[in-house]
Amino acid sequence: MEIVVCLKQVPDTETQIKIAASSKAIEGGDIKWVMNPYDEYGVEEALRLKEKFKGTVTVVSLGPDRTVESLRTALAMGADKAVHITADSTELDPLATAELLAAAIKGLPHDVIFCGQRAVDLDQAQVGAALAEKLGIPHVALVTKLEVAADASKATANRPVEGQTLVIEASLPALFTAQKGLNEPRYASLPGIMKAKRKPMDKKDAAALGVTVTSMREILKLTPPPSRPPGKIVGGESVEEKAVALVRLLHEEAKAV
Repeated sequence: MEIVVCLKQVPDTETQIKIAASSKAIEGGDIKWVMNPYDEYGVEEALRLKEKFKGTVTVVSLGPDRTVESLRTALAMGADKAVHITADSTELDPLATAELLAAAIKGLPHDVIFCGQRAVDLDQAQVGAALAEKLGIPHVALVTKLEVAADASKATANRPVEGQTLVIEASLPALFTAQKGLNEPRYASLPGIMKAKRKPMDKKDAAALGVTVTSMREILKLTPPPSRPPGKIVGGESVEEKAVALVRLLHEEAKAV
């Protein structure tokens, strides 16, 4: 079985994000960059399919030179090879990103493709669906369980919806976006980290892929979320007085009642 995993490098969720002087980007100097957490579920599921069916896991990512670190992480987890598409991902909208990924993946054998259900930096959740459309294959989003038939002709996926679970069958090749609960991603072992340095990594740009990149998105301005107002201590001599004061604050200031 041939499996492809698309991953994105994003700021660590514990990193303090600062907006650059241009107001159109974030300051990248002090940021710790990591593999998108939802993409980790995709890598893990790909490795489990490889262990069951044999085959190859290829990880693909689009971004600047630092993106290689996240690709190496996936290789250390157990992926076999990587493709790095060199491009400035901050300048590309989801459709342009999907077009570049599709151009790279068309040249790779693929029975199953995994993407994270969204990237935690921009939270758009569009690339997976757009990529499946450009490749002309089925797409199942928000997968929390995946079972592939013994003959690898189809797969059955569980997708949560409104407190229930949809069970969806798709013929292969197909693309699945991974959601929390699909698995528990493994840590890279020391031998895996050493082996990752010797695993092949192909580097391509838009010209090599035969793609003319046109992004329809323009970032006009980035603004931080408004700061939270300070909390208030409700005064009063008794519980009754405090209750009255709390209701008044909720009604007059918070407009909640």
